[in-house]
Amino acid sequence: MEEKLTYVEWKDEYSVKIPLIDEQHQKLITLTNKLYEACVQGSDAAQEYFKEVIRETLAYVKFHFSAEERLLTSVKYPDFAVHKRQHETFVKKVVEDAKKYEEGKAVAYVFVNYLKEWILNHIAVHDKAYSEFILKLKGSGSVQG
Repeated sequence: MEEKLTYVEWKDEYSVKIPLIDEQHQKLITLTNKLYEACVQGSDAAQEYFKEVIRETLAYVKFHFSAEERLLTSVKYPDFAVHKRQHETFVKKVVEDAKKYEEGKAVAYVFVNYLKEWILNHIAVHDKAYSEFILKLKGSGSVQG
């Protein structure tokens, strides 16, 4: 059995201390690694695999953002509009890059690197900010779960 290539590894420091969101972030990292694997393989089969995984990634990103946005709305997160705009900008970029790839443009490595950097930076800065907000609410008893 072939060993899986790891481009990015989940670390505890990425945790936002909200189990559902952490699980979804881990899935995004798994998808990033699958895309990286397809990049390195370089065959026609790998290109088809990349197309399949990029579609799966886009669908999962939309699912995750929707879940995150429902959470932020439910706790009346003050920076919700900014956070939602970041999500929208990211989805637009992913859709554009997926289209370029489908058209035969060589964007795979650039896309995978962008995905990795965006996810990790977004988690480290913006998701940690809402996490702190929610954890303070939980600590004060203003929110459950």
